[in-house]
Amino acid sequence: MGPGRRQGLYKGAVVPCCPSRAASAGEPRAAPPAAMDTSYPREDYLPVTSHKRDPSPTVIAVGSSVAPRDHLIWSVFNTIYMNFCCLGFVALAFSVKARDQKVAGDVEAARHFSSKARCYNILATVGSLLLPLLLTALIITGVIHLSKLAQESIDFFSYQLSMSDDDDK
Repeated sequence: MGPGRRQGLYKGAVVPCCPSRAASAGEPRAAPPAAMDTSYPREDYLPVTSHKRDPSPTVIAVGSSVAPRDHLIWSVFNTIYMNFCCLGFVALAFSVKARDQKVAGDVEAARHFSSKARCYNILATVGSLLLPLLLTALIITGVIHLSKLAQESIDFFSYQLSMSDDDDK
């Protein structure tokens, strides 16, 4: 290597130490870089679109790809709090089956078990809400009927007793 030259960062690249030495050594200087174009978008880098059609097939999803709900929390609630005729327990069994099938990847079986779990949960909830209302209504109407019957018996016996008092005189 000659004076005023040093090894560059890249293999075999020789870079002058200072530009004045390179110019004085009679070597040509590189032109200064042109001003950078900052316009957006750069038209020279835009991809060229072709009018050819892509031969790849079109895929259309017929069914929904959403995983079915397993209604497990609702089933646990029905099993613990409102287990009307063991329907909550049956709903819990179908919910667990639906979750197992969903984890296994069988979406159709999971959807089937999920539907059954939902039906049993609806039956358990409606039965558990309607049964106390029905019993309350029966008790209220029974109490009203018994109170009227008791009042009529009091009236009947008081009339009978008043007539027997009149007969004794």
